[in-house]
Amino acid sequence: MSAEKRLAELGIALPSPPAPLANYVPWRIGAGLLFLSGVGPRRADGSSITGVLGADLDVKAGYEAARLCGLNLLANMRTALGTLDRVDTILKVLGMVRATPEFGDQPEVINGCTDLFVEVLGDHGRPARSAVGMGSLPRGIAVEIEAVVLIR
Repeated sequence: MSAEKRLAELGIALPSPPAPLANYVPWRIGAGLLFLSGVGPRRADGSSITGVLGADLDVKAGYEAARLCGLNLLANMRTALGTLDRVDTILKVLGMVRATPEFGDQPEVINGCTDLFVEVLGDHGRPARSAVGMGSLPRGIAVEIEAVVLIR
């Protein structure tokens, strides 16, 4: 099944692609690969999930923040490629979680993004992945995620 049909079947509407907040581009294509800049957990209304995992946010809230990042990454993929059906495989995901030093559930948080990718793309959405903790992220966001995609 095509990724676009799967999105519709799941009832998922992608947000408008987020605009860069600094001097960079949201994506770059080279050598058959789509490199996606990091995105935060921006909601459709423009607000973001902010906070620190292990302090004022729990794993469930972090998972939702990572899922929002995944939706924003899918929106950028569609913009870059014209359709999600040109996505062959999500090769790599780097998930950054703003957390207390004691917090160790970064993988469970970043599952919010990769679970979404698998829902939409099947096994082609299951990437190699890193999930790391950060002391701070831009504008206080809870999660930031970037990805590398193999283009069909």
